[in-house]
Amino acid sequence: MSHILSLVTFLPLVGAGVLLAVRLLGKSDASVAPAARRIAFVTTLITLAVSILLVARFDATSAAYQFVEHYQWFAGAAYHMGVDGISILFVLLTAFLLPLCILASWTTIKDRVADYMIAFLVLETLVIGVFTSLDLFLFYIFFEGTLMPMFLIIGIWGGQNRIYAAYKFFLYTLLGSVLMLLAMLWMAAEAGTTSIPLLKEYAFSESVQPLLWLAFFASFAVKMPMWPVHTWLPDAHVQAPTAGSVILAGILLKLGGYGFLLFNLPMFPQASEMFRPLVFALSAIAIVYTSLVAFRQTDIKKLIAYSSVAHMGFVTMGIFAGNDQGVQGAVFQMLSHGLISGALFLCVGVVYDRMHTREIAFYGGLTSKMPWFAAIFLMFTMANVGLPGTSGFIGEILTLTAVYEVSTWTALFAASGVIFSAVYALTLYRNVMFGEITNPALKAITDIDRRELIVFVPLIVGTLWLGVYPAAVLDLTSTSVEALTAGFRAAIGG
Repeated sequence: MSHILSLVTFLPLVGAGVLLAVRLLGKSDASVAPAARRIAFVTTLITLAVSILLVARFDATSAAYQFVEHYQWFAGAAYHMGVDGISILFVLLTAFLLPLCILASWTTIKDRVADYMIAFLVLETLVIGVFTSLDLFLFYIFFEGTLMPMFLIIGIWGGQNRIYAAYKFFLYTLLGSVLMLLAMLWMAAEAGTTSIPLLKEYAFSESVQPLLWLAFFASFAVKMPMWPVHTWLPDAHVQAPTAGSVILAGILLKLGGYGFLLFNLPMFPQASEMFRPLVFALSAIAIVYTSLVAFRQTDIKKLIAYSSVAHMGFVTMGIFAGNDQGVQGAVFQMLSHGLISGALFLCVGVVYDRMHTREIAFYGGLTSKMPWFAAIFLMFTMANVGLPGTSGFIGEILTLTAVYEVSTWTALFAASGVIFSAVYALTLYRNVMFGEITNPALKAITDIDRRELIVFVPLIVGTLWLGVYPAAVLDLTSTSVEALTAGFRAAIGG
């Protein structure tokens, strides 16, 4: 168990190495495609099994980092790994979604299948590495490394404008991280360490904290993304293949929120309090504005992409509320959004694979032809709205009540976003599912098959389970969250 974090982090990379060997030894891409799919799927299942073992052996009563691995590296940096009650859940979420992405791509990806699977396995290693890193520069390597496989996934297997979307995604997120790297270099020189746990205990001067806070904020705000630096996300989602959108919304957006919890709140508490009104304002605008923009979309995928921006507004509000309920709600919202948004993009993939269009006007009356799909789509639509009994409700109500304690007007303004989300989500469902079939092309459309149902079942179970039993998450994160917020309150004198 002493190296279980390295195991869960680098298992997908080992699978990618095996796949690369198979690809190089194969006669053609078509000949290695079946083996590539099986190797990738088995690798992600093994990684999921190890992550479940990791959670099972985690001591939720301790706020300390666990399963720690620490080896000196170079120039003061170290290979330093560990997880707490917050990061371990994001490791599990990543490992949970990857097998579903591989299964969802089983028949839809036909070109360069081995390369596609390698990109996803490399991406899994890099994302898990972000959540397990406890060294500044190790974190930065993993954090920036996620850009390359996602850039390839969008640029090679994406839609008609995939090159534009891939470069926009890459440049936005890369440029946002330049200031973070400069801040890391200054912090390492100032504190004399690159250890994230030690840096959390180091008291940076109040005069420097705002600059450091803004440097990290620039990177994480783009990654989430927050309004107004969100414009890369709709393009990336629309052009990405279905599984790419699932990973983008389900996992990669969470890197920004996790970064706020790892750096901004604990390391720069005075600056976090100073900039709290700014974060609240941007979050509230994001919730309302992008909900209104979503209502005007004609592309199903773009509508869901704008919905993701709105839901991430609840996350940033909850984090910078700085209280237990707010941080708990933000973490829960990120996990819930990973399940719900991933499922919604998979729903879009179902109809796109059959009709090769995502235009809302093309559809209508699908309930009569696709009753099983209609039921699944309705369930995740209602979860996205925040229906009680689903995971979407828990995260939103926790963050709103937490923000209400700090800023009543922000909470009231953001709460209107819940109404707007119901308007655009239910309007979308009505236009696609109800009414008569007026498009002759839809008369031959078929309901979901067994493979697609297998993909949806774990997401359905997860969404409902967390909705009726949120303690599964809250109990695991409570000790780590209480330690985080207690340190924040002590630093600001609250």
